[in-house]
Amino acid sequence: MTSSAQFTTSAGAHSGAQHVTFIHSSDFQLGMTRWFLEDDAQSRFNDSRLRAIARLGDLATETGAEFIVVAGDVFDANALNPQTMDRALEVLGALPVPVYLLPGNHDALLPGAALERAAQRDNITVLADSTPVEVRPGIELVGAPLLARYATEDLAAKALAGLEPTDAIRILVAHGQCEDRSGENKPDRIDLSGLEAALGAGVIDYVAMGDTHSAGPIGATGRVWFSGAPEVTDFHDRRDNVEGGEVNSGKALVVGVDKRSAADSEVSVDERTVGEWTFDALHFEVSDSSDVKDLLDQLEAYPEKSRTVVKYSIAGTLGLEATRELEEGLAAKENVFGALYERERLMDLHLEPSDEELTDLPLSGYARDAMSTLLEMASVPTDPEGAASARDAVNLLFRLSKEPN
Repeated sequence: MTSSAQFTTSAGAHSGAQHVTFIHSSDFQLGMTRWFLEDDAQSRFNDSRLRAIARLGDLATETGAEFIVVAGDVFDANALNPQTMDRALEVLGALPVPVYLLPGNHDALLPGAALERAAQRDNITVLADSTPVEVRPGIELVGAPLLARYATEDLAAKALAGLEPTDAIRILVAHGQCEDRSGENKPDRIDLSGLEAALGAGVIDYVAMGDTHSAGPIGATGRVWFSGAPEVTDFHDRRDNVEGGEVNSGKALVVGVDKRSAADSEVSVDERTVGEWTFDALHFEVSDSSDVKDLLDQLEAYPEKSRTVVKYSIAGTLGLEATRELEEGLAAKENVFGALYERERLMDLHLEPSDEELTDLPLSGYARDAMSTLLEMASVPTDPEGAASARDAVNLLFRLSKEPN
């Protein structure tokens, strides 16, 4: 396992009478399928997601962590096929330390919920309400569980209501968003200022958040963190001037808390890599064979192609030979990657043979007329699907024209 970042915050002079180290994770969403993965790749992806959970146990052993807390969405849904459920419970039950699971929006604690079965395992505790759970004397967890698919209030604020500053180490476990990306003031939005006030008062010492699948802190305290998903679930958009998607998933957090009193505590967060897969969204600008080579070289540079998914868009204009090189190069890599496919709505690739290429084509009569028609179709921007089919036909006709009789 590799450490990618360490963060430490303190309040007061540090000389901790209480200390705890634990693993913070979230958003396993076991049972998730990805439409762009063929059956074989989906099977490998499923196995990797379970291995990522097992690595949480390895990480706990390595760091001396006393427990693992999962801040919601352990399962992708409450209705899972038996094989998915049984394999998930086998991995969770084999973890070497106690595991505390928070119901999230995907696996809300409804009658018959998947988490009810998980709670039957000896090492698993489901944070079913907001009553403080004593891990051991001086260490408490407070959950803000979802009891329905959608919350109608700030569940973190509800969990904190009535709690007083304490000399014990107290961790809040919550699932949701502190920022409303839609611009609406939704009732379930978690009030970050309220969390920071509770941290400042010594009511809680750390907030283990779930729902966002990329790891990172929010706010100014350094004590409110999303752990991100332990295995990637969506794409990191790597286009220039675009910061989107899962920019830091496949992580787990090793959290250390030292506390002498309500006013005197220190928190450290060590971000670790536990995932295996890469999902990237790429964009390429092309104008000649050199650009095509650079594009194919960039794809070739991925070290673990069978665990890599790339969706790509290409913009530009290429001649016949460069288009053939591009199509053949991409086709040669499709079966090597976990998945490799076009972002059709962003494709803006045009075929425009040079005068030299057209002159050199050994075509005449109907064949040359057909080539001219296909070239016109391949350049129609309002019909990307038809243009792509026309490019394929042009490439085929081009290859056939080059073959010896």
